Amino acid sequence: MKISDTQPLNEKTPWLWRPPLPIGNSPLFSWPPQMLRILNHLFGRGFLGSPRLLYLGLAVATWQMFGHRLERSVEFDIGWIAQLYGINLVAVLVVAGGLHLYFYTLKRQRLALRFDAREQQTNSPKFVTGDQVRDNMLWTCLSGVTIWTAFTAAFMWAYANELIPWLEWPDSPLAVAWFIVLLPLLGLWESAHFYFIHRLLHYKPLYRWHVLHHHNINVGPWSGLAMHPLEHVLYFSTILIHLVLATHPVHMFFHLYATALGAVTSHTGYAAVLARDHKPISLGDFHHQLHHRYFDCNYGNTEVPLDKWFGTFHDGTAQATAHVRQFQSQKRGRRM
Repeated sequence: MKISDTQPLNEKTPWLWRPPLPIGNSPLFSWPPQMLRILNHLFGRGFLGSPRLLYLGLAVATWQMFGHRLERSVEFDIGWIAQLYGINLVAVLVVAGGLHLYFYTLKRQRLALRFDAREQQTNSPKFVTGDQVRDNMLWTCLSGVTIWTAFTAAFMWAYANELIPWLEWPDSPLAVAWFIVLLPLLGLWESAHFYFIHRLLHYKPLYRWHVLHHHNINVGPWSGLAMHPLEHVLYFSTILIHLVLATHPVHMFFHLYATALGAVTSHTGYAAVLARDHKPISLGDFHHQLHHRYFDCNYGNTEVPLDKWFGTFHDGTAQATAHVRQFQSQKRGRRM
């Protein structure tokens, strides 16, 4: 993908840029199985060409910082919990703040690979402060980072008190292999969890919480974690799988970084960060961009094709848009 692929805004497409249509899903559940594509997606460019390598590095670094002094977490104490909050806050400020600075303040990539040409909103009554970016920053830092930290602290306390099982650091080839395999398995769980939690939030009376996130029709990096506190609790509950699946604490940290920062990177409004007209790191997700535009579709992501299986998949085509519009019209009719 190159800058020259960027499509000019015209009457035929509602997007400034979009990938080739129809969009599909990951090769993980394709039939017949395509093992080379699957392995490349899990451990090759699909992993190395995405921010997930960053999440893994952060997870290892955080565990190295806290693992050697795990005894501090036997009791809840403001000191070590504040450290966790500080680490999480800095991570969000660097990733979300850095991407916003790069794409929207400095405009270093201009409109290349940007999905929607519209700017984020100012002077809008939908937002408490009237400004989309400032509102999103408040919800992200005050609610999102706090609840993310609460889940992290609870697991650190449980590890320190030996209340949940966890694996030792891998010390054999088989253990290393299982350690690595757990990373994509957690990604599949996160994908499935996100679909069902997200679809639940689109039913009344829960949607009155979720609408805060949907005020972001044209998303930016600070939109990803801009949620109501109760939605943050549901969103981060994906981590509860570690109560029943024995993993290493690095997996727990990786899972939380992927959940929190993955929301940031997938809402950038751009498909990728370009370097010399190439696409080294994928970011924005057109599949989810369609959800923010049309609402009643694409509740999950492309890792596990639950949208396809449950009939809520929007592939980006005009026919899919017409189908969603028809469904919405019928839904309004039932309410009258």
